[in-house]
Amino acid sequence: VQLQASGGGLVQAGGSLRLSCAASGRTFSISNYPMGWFRQAPGKEREFLAAINWSGDTTIYADSVKGRFTISRANAKNMVTLQMNSLKPEDTAVYYCAARRIWSYVRSSHAGVEYDYWGQGTQVTVSS
Repeated sequence: VQLQASGGGLVQAGGSLRLSCAASGRTFSISNYPMGWFRQAPGKEREFLAAINWSGDTTIYADSVKGRFTISRANAKNMVTLQMNSLKPEDTAVYYCAARRIWSYVRSSHAGVEYDYWGQGTQVTVSS
């Protein structure tokens, strides 16, 4: 099972990017899992950004991105996306998607260790 994040790149501050997360394994269906997005900047710890439940009707966001980032899913396409608007230089990081078996409504339980499958990251660089 492999999750692959894509869509990263270089963007100016105030700009937007849309990240996608797809599963590469034939038998792995993203629709069966709550999904999350994380990022890690050089020298910093991994940071939770957003999570979405199986059906997509419940989402959780970190305060740092709430109102700017939107997580969504298209189960029929086996894909989860992260729309990032009003990007700031401090958003520069490698972004990862991840899947977990059990959903939690508690934001503090989305630290990362609760996630079972992780994808390869995609670099996002925001210039000032």
